Amino acid sequence: MGQLDFSTRHLRYFVCTAELGQVSQAAQELNITQSAVTAAIKELESRLQTRLFDRRPGGMVLTDSGREFLNHCYQILNSVAACRGLNQIQETAGVLRVAATYTVLGYFLPFHLQRLRQLYPHLHIQLRELARVDIEAGLLAGDLDVAVLLSSNVHNADLAVHSFLDSKRHLWVGAGHRLLQQAQVDFADLLDEPYIMLDVDESAATTLAYWQQAGARPRVVLQTSSVEAVRSMVGNGSGISILSDTVYRPWSLEGQKIHKITLNSPVPDMSLGVAWRADVPLTPVQQLFCDYFIRRLG
Repeated sequence: MGQLDFSTRHLRYFVCTAELGQVSQAAQELNITQSAVTAAIKELESRLQTRLFDRRPGGMVLTDSGREFLNHCYQILNSVAACRGLNQIQETAGVLRVAATYTVLGYFLPFHLQRLRQLYPHLHIQLRELARVDIEAGLLAGDLDVAVLLSSNVHNADLAVHSFLDSKRHLWVGAGHRLLQQAQVDFADLLDEPYIMLDVDESAATTLAYWQQAGARPRVVLQTSSVEAVRSMVGNGSGISILSDTVYRPWSLEGQKIHKITLNSPVPDMSLGVAWRADVPLTPVQQLFCDYFIRRLG
């Protein structure tokens, strides 16, 4: 390949950064320094003679060339894995009935479903979007095999639940908001602020619970099931919100900047996990699906 030669190490660093959207998180995931990740990406861009990422304040965003290259990377890395004797798991066949909640399906799962299709082409996933209570009932009735959901909301002793990702919650404010000028921000600083309340996957109840624990209550001016509505209203200065990093994007649909602020008082993480019926042994395809998330992200 001449000047285009690069190692699988370069590809792994690039893929991890693309998946996590932050050089710092990729470095932590790979257990290496940030400078090593940055150097590998710059070397790739130099050899490919194209920009793979747009560097933005909110993180690393793939360019069109970067998205195309990412697909090639998956193909290359999968081929390398096969050559190392991992091709047998690619032949795993079966049908898996999977359910996911709104937040998980909308902001987390699609990318991983693509990965699973590439890794296990003979695994056929039948996917449904359901509320948590319906997922729990479906798992216990045997109508579902496994679920990906907000594990922090599950308290059913008849289900086995394994959390694989803890997503931090931050305060969202628009550009120029007065709180961006403060060195420290806490719930007391938010009492007079109009609050945009997201109400999906029991988020409203969770929000009120941690506000109450802080001895405060938000001044809710809108309760909505639309994350994009929250983003737009925060971006245009109509209010603030506290949401997890899973649904965070640095820009609204209108292109207005959204900033994150870490509150002084602790705010519980939003945990994602897999769940299945506890008293029934996992089938090979269930185990494969769960292991993908647990071993990769757990």
